[in-house]
Amino acid sequence: SLKLCKTMASLNHSTVTLFILEGLTDQPELQVFLFVLFLGIYVVTVVGNLGMILLIGIGPQLKSPMYYFLSNLSFVDLCYSSAITPKLLVNFIEDKNIISYNECMTQLFFFCFFIVSEFYMLTAMAYDRYVAICSPLLYNVIMSQRVCCFLATAVYTMGTFAALVHTSSMVRLSFCGPNVIKHYFCDIIPLLKLSCSSTYLDELLLVIVGTFNVFSTTIAIFISYAFILSSILSIQSAEGRSKAFSTCSSHLAAVAILYGTVIFMYLKPPSSSNMTQEKVASIFYTTVIPMLNPLIYSLRNKDVKDVLKKIMRCTMHNRSM
Repeated sequence: SLKLCKTMASLNHSTVTLFILEGLTDQPELQVFLFVLFLGIYVVTVVGNLGMILLIGIGPQLKSPMYYFLSNLSFVDLCYSSAITPKLLVNFIEDKNIISYNECMTQLFFFCFFIVSEFYMLTAMAYDRYVAICSPLLYNVIMSQRVCCFLATAVYTMGTFAALVHTSSMVRLSFCGPNVIKHYFCDIIPLLKLSCSSTYLDELLLVIVGTFNVFSTTIAIFISYAFILSSILSIQSAEGRSKAFSTCSSHLAAVAILYGTVIFMYLKPPSSSNMTQEKVASIFYTTVIPMLNPLIYSLRNKDVKDVLKKIMRCTMHNRSM
């Protein structure tokens, strides 16, 4: 009985020592296609984000605060894609994708850490754009190296706090029944559905912490862009307005996709969730956004393209010698 199960679980932390990840789909005819597709996405993600970090590291004209935050964003994208995608790829080639309890909690921790860090990194980047456009003459003074380091530290601190809250609240739960996670990674909501102990506190923390992280960063970004828009509209030349808009459009695109899918996933009661829809939505922020960010920022950024062209010219010149 459930009562006996709860009693046993309270004596023995968790009777489930491993979980089975259900995966993205159970249709065999799609497995090979999806494996190739997501392997390609992951390779582009790794190459794109590592390439962005290396370009910013060696490019002398890429030493401004904007590129410092962009390098950190690439690091976050690379890491949280790597925390999810390899296990997703295993789902497509194995009949049962088994993950141990400890591995599951570790994956949950790093997923929470990097996804929350992504929110705050995008917020720091919005503040950087606000200073650059609204106070260009004071930009280097306001966005000093010390301030940039402080903002980056604050970003990772918030990520650590959220990850500790969600993971520690999950660890206290008991799992003594079904062990099939109806998802392709260890996410909060699918794990809550498997627990045989009360999940009220976890659901409450998910709403409180999730709402705070989403809405505090949303408000900060909204205020930054309200000032940015006001400054852009006051620019007399059309060329100046176009240049200012172009520096913000890629950032806004990344913000819109990330916030839209995360709000759809987490800021609603777990009981009303539809896992099929949520698997599709989560694909965007676990695999698609980490791939798109370096592509968007590199293709729309003249300085990054210039550094890349110089490196390619030097490489071809060395090969021809």
